[in-house]
Amino acid sequence: MSIEVTIYSRAHCHLCEVAMATLLELQKDLEFEIDKKLIDGNPELEKQYGEQVPVILINGAMHDFFRVDPERFRNSISRLHQ
Repeated sequence: MSIEVTIYSRAHCHLCEVAMATLLELQKDLEFEIDKKLIDGNPELEKQYGEQVPVILINGAMHDFFRVDPERFRNSISRLHQ
């Protein structure tokens, strides 16, 4: 089963960089793909996610925003692999 993790981000966003680093570290142990999408310049995405970036979705479902909680993320990915 392929798991797609989407991170909505902005350029020059420190929290986004930290979240991406956390996802890349978790990816070493867990099977999932990362799709990074910048919301800058996209009015629809800025309206939807602008106040909460980074926003993390797992298979299209909202998972987290602002920070990635590694334990919570691991649990969510593990449940999808069952």
